[in-house]
Order: sequence, then C-alpha cells, then structure tokens
Amino acid sequence: MADHHSSSSSPALTGMDAHRATYEGFLKWSVVVALVSFFTLVALVDFRFVNYPLNLLVGFGGLIVGIIATLIGLRAGGKWALPVVVLVLYGIFVAMNAHLS
Repeated sequence: MADHHSSSSSPALTGMDAHRATYEGFLKWSVVVALVSFFTLVALVDFRFVNYPLNLLVGFGGLIVGIIATLIGLRAGGKWALPVVVLVLYGIFVAMNAHLS
C-alpha cells in the first residue's frame, strides 16, 4: 500500500477546512488582481493624458509602488487600507497632472 503520511509539520486540511482555506485564498488573490488592475488603469490614463517627461516616471513609478503596496497588504493578512490609500492618492495626483497638461 502507498504511504500517505505528510512530511510537513502542518496538519493536512480535509473537508470543510480545506474548502474554507481555498475560498479565503481565492478572495485574497481576487482583491490583489483587482487592485493591480486599478493601478494599471490609472497608469494608462497617466500615459495618455500627461505630457511626455512626467508621464513615464509617474506611470511606471506609481505602478511599481502600487504593486508593492498591494503585496504588503496581502502579506499583512488581507489588510487593504494601505493599497487603497495609495491608489486614491495616485489617482488624484494623475488627475491633477492630466488636468494641467
């Protein structure tokens, strides 16, 4: 017979516990994908509507900072206040620059 013992120190999840862990992981990564999509959307607006020298720096810089903030929120156990605040500030900054261009 096959030996199905786990060599890891964490207990194997079965039944409803495994379902709940999978569902919570799905929700966390869905939020990550949504936040990164919103950061990408704001960066695309920046690339289109802000004048040349500033748009590349602000677009790629905001995208990188946003992804880092989102990963920090994920690592913090799903505390999404930091990436949402960064997204709002980034959106306001891009909107002000697009208005002035």
